[in-house]
Amino acid sequence: MASNSPAPQAPAGPGYMSNGTRFGEDGGAEPSTGEWNPSAETLLPNRGRHRVLRQQRRAFARSSTVLGVGVIAAVGAGGIATAQDKAPITISLPDGLGGTEDGAPNAGLATMGDTVTEAGEQSKADDNAGEALRSRILQQAEQQQAQAEAERRAVAEKAAAEAAAADALKASADAKKKADEAKKKAAEEAKKKAEAERLAKLAKSFALPTSSYNITSTFGSSGGLWSSGQHTGLDFAAPAGTPVKAVGAGTVKSAGYAGSYGYQVVIELNDGTEVMYAHLSSINANVGQKVVAGDMVGRVGSTGNSTGNHLHLEVKTPGGTTIDPGAWLRSKGLQP
Repeated sequence: MASNSPAPQAPAGPGYMSNGTRFGEDGGAEPSTGEWNPSAETLLPNRGRHRVLRQQRRAFARSSTVLGVGVIAAVGAGGIATAQDKAPITISLPDGLGGTEDGAPNAGLATMGDTVTEAGEQSKADDNAGEALRSRILQQAEQQQAQAEAERRAVAEKAAAEAAAADALKASADAKKKADEAKKKAAEEAKKKAEAERLAKLAKSFALPTSSYNITSTFGSSGGLWSSGQHTGLDFAAPAGTPVKAVGAGTVKSAGYAGSYGYQVVIELNDGTEVMYAHLSSINANVGQKVVAGDMVGRVGSTGNSTGNHLHLEVKTPGGTTIDPGAWLRSKGLQP
């Protein structure tokens, strides 16, 4: 520990300088007889501790310049020590910068080293913290980018799935529509085929009433040539004497002259339908006679109220209603 007794001082007084050098009588310094080197005898160690403010100690500890200041102070006090054979000089440094009495490392230097170390460690810690923050930011950015990409893929996959579902639904609807149309078309074709077969079969049972003809008047035509104002039959214009045939199997109901109809034959078919042949030039059938399709019952003429050789054909339902002979013949598979 430091002693409380005052440290010995260099000689002072008249004839001595503050560093112990004698002055001459004329006031000048005596010439030096040799280089003066301070030693333990001439310069006792200063065992006192300089008390400085904590703020100053902290400033000294943080700057290596303090050591240079101490050295310069020592040199100014006693000159530059260059002799190698002189005893070592004890230099008193401010509290916290020198060694202790027992030779232990000075706490000030240790504090300065610790401060530098702490500063380096703090800087390293700051660098590590900055790098960690940078890593976290990059990681968060990557996570956000990955999340955005995942959301984009999810939206795209959802849109693709919806589009595929819509396409599949449309394809299913189109397929069903095509299947329905094909089924409908097949049904219609089957129906047409069946009707054609039926008509073909009927055609074998029915026949057109004459040949080598032209249709000159159709059912329902208007004009003054007919007493009712409308034509009630179908006219087949043909040369006189052209054979007139029964259109279907039945029985001759009447045969003879009928006024405005001239010579006519009426045949009642097996289903009750009546067919009348008028304006004949001759009759080749008798009442009650059984006929089949194609049997001749007369010949084309122009008797009665007629403007030329033709066959007037009328058809009545079993109930007595006059109908269109052309449509009736077509329903039997015939094309007048």
